[in-house]
Order: sequence, then structure tokens, then C-alpha cells
Amino acid sequence: MRKLILAIIIGISTLSLNAQEYLPTEADLNQFLNSKLYVVLETNPIAEYNFKIQEAVKKAWTLTEYEFISLDQFEEMYNDTDKSFLMMTQVVFQNDKTKVRYNFLSIFIGKEGLDGFEDLPDIAAIPLSYTEVDEEFWVYKMESLVKFMQTHVQTMKNNPEMIKKNIFQHYNENTKDIKQKTLYLVKDEVAPNINTEAKIKKIYPYKVKFVTREEVEEAITNRDEDVVFLHKVGPQGTRLRARCYKIIIGTKDANLYYFDYHWVEKGKNFDGILDKDFKQMAKKK
Repeated sequence: MRKLILAIIIGISTLSLNAQEYLPTEADLNQFLNSKLYVVLETNPIAEYNFKIQEAVKKAWTLTEYEFISLDQFEEMYNDTDKSFLMMTQVVFQNDKTKVRYNFLSIFIGKEGLDGFEDLPDIAAIPLSYTEVDEEFWVYKMESLVKFMQTHVQTMKNNPEMIKKNIFQHYNENTKDIKQKTLYLVKDEVAPNINTEAKIKKIYPYKVKFVTREEVEEAITNRDEDVVFLHKVGPQGTRLRARCYKIIIGTKDANLYYFDYHWVEKGKNFDGILDKDFKQMAKKK
């Protein structure tokens, strides 16, 4: 889905990526499943991301062997085909006039003969945040996001036909019933015209609960099988015009239950889940 275009950005331990319509091949997946995963940490030793990604991988990752490494070590390893890498990357979408940079959680496989990172094959990626947004708004969800990445790889391996078409189409066609779950929402991520349970019930007559970010993290830690939560990736007031991604993930299975995005502009469209999203979810079979 993404392709590397730049080397390390000075002073930042993430790669800059250009979003592409790339899907991994079956050979890529087989190489990944036979590799050892190296989890690349940020250069800032006290970054909350470093603590959360290590905790998440230790709790959730079972697909391959893994090891935590520094960015310097990654630079020495990326040519090795028996190695794969989980790391936070910076993504810029092609032809996006806003030039917005996003943090993504990405998996790559090693490739021989490269002079730089620009052609590393990627296996999976999921947006974490806008680069300007503080960690507190997204880092508490790392365990579910890591588990989703693992589940996603397994899903592609078990359903090879999905890597030949739009992956989100596959999830939309195979979404499990969200209506049997309790949807956890953080109030500041819900549009003001629908930010009470009573208002939501009028268009989405299923279980909804307003909670704190700490309660979302607790449900993730406990792997509550009855809970799904909103993973919102938006500008948090850092930009006048930007995309807002809305992803709903299960805390037990880390399955994707809903995905959409809309444009946030000054005076138009709230940076969060909208009434139209509840209407779409209510229509799901």
C-alpha cells in the first residue's frame, strides 16, 4: 500500500513514505512468515511509543519470533531477506495537495541489493495519527493495532484472493456483525450534534457507551469480547483542511468492523465520527 521515497528525515526516526496502490504477493507473505520480526524503536528513548510498542508486541505478537532494535541496527539489516520489520513510518499520499504527513504502523520485509530503503516491500500498514498530534491521543491503542496487523497478515494468507483486489472491499464484504457489540466512544471524538447516547440511539439503536481513553485501553488489555472501539485519525486542530479516518476495531479479536474517512475543513465537518457513520453502521446486515 505504501512505498518508501525518502531516507531518514533528519532528527526523526521514522521513514517518509509515499502512498501507493501496492499489495503484497503470496511470495512476500511467505517470506514474511518465515522471517524474524525486528521491531524498530524510536530514537527518543523516553518516547511513550517505545514503551507501548514493546508492551503490545510482548502481549499480542505470536506469528513469528521477534526482537527489538534501534534505527541504526535497522539500517544495517534491511537487505536481509530472512528479516522483517515493524516500525512507525511517516506517510505522504501521492497527489495530496495538503502534503499532510501521517504516522503509520508498517511491516516491511528485507530485500537484497538495495542502496536505500526506497524499494522495501511492505506487507501491511495502518494509520496511527497525524505527525503533529500528541501521542496521548493514539498510543494507548497500540496493543489492538499490533494485533490487527497480525490478524491482517493471517487473513491475507488464508484468503489469497483478497490481495488481488481492494483490501477494504474484502473487509466491507466480510464484516462481522457490529450490532452485537458495545461501541466504546470518547466524547471529544464524536460530532457535537450526536454526542449523547440518546441522540445516537435515534439512528443507531444498538449498544453505545461513552468512556475515557483509559477505559478503552483497559478493554483492550482485558480483550473484552463484547467491545469495539473507535480508532480516529484526525488533525486534532493542527490543520484547517485534512482527512479524518474512522476505524472501528474489536478489542478481543482485533477485527476491522468499519472503515471510512471524510474531509475536515474550517466550519465544515467535525474531526471525529459523524451521524452518517452511525447511519451506515446501522444498515450493515
